[in-house]
Amino acid sequence: MFKINDYVVYNTTGVCKIIDIRKEKGISNNDMDYYVLEPAYDKNLTIKTPVNNPKVLMRNIITKDEILELIAAMPNNESPWISDDRERNETFKAALKSLDSEKWIKLIRTIYIAKQKKTELGKKLSKADEEIMKIAEKNLNEEFALALNISPDEVVPYILERIPM
Repeated sequence: MFKINDYVVYNTTGVCKIIDIRKEKGISNNDMDYYVLEPAYDKNLTIKTPVNNPKVLMRNIITKDEILELIAAMPNNESPWISDDRERNETFKAALKSLDSEKWIKLIRTIYIAKQKKTELGKKLSKADEEIMKIAEKNLNEEFALALNISPDEVVPYILERIPM
């Protein structure tokens, strides 16, 4: 169980702070514990989710050491491009929902490389691929920023300085 003031990665919303844990009546009129979450970089939103809901994916943010390990492995983190749009979309959405930072990195890198290749040919990525990459980048940058105590805008330069060449 998480505690108040813990930072967590919540579903595809990204990094959130647990600002309260409260008891409320659930749908079946039973008392249930709820986490009250506030996205770390969007103070205008509050999310309430049951503590014991198996459908809700939530995990602790990663540590600075884990981030450095992920950065060191980045040059090798790429998945093959899936040419079938529907299959690719399902695979990418599953990677997003996994809450796995390494899968997010593979996803971002795979889409980024495909984007570069398409740009060279005068083509563009599909809207769905662009949107998935945007969400993965946002979530990864927020998590890295919080763990590294930097702003999300500083994450990419931080990574680029540390990628082994």
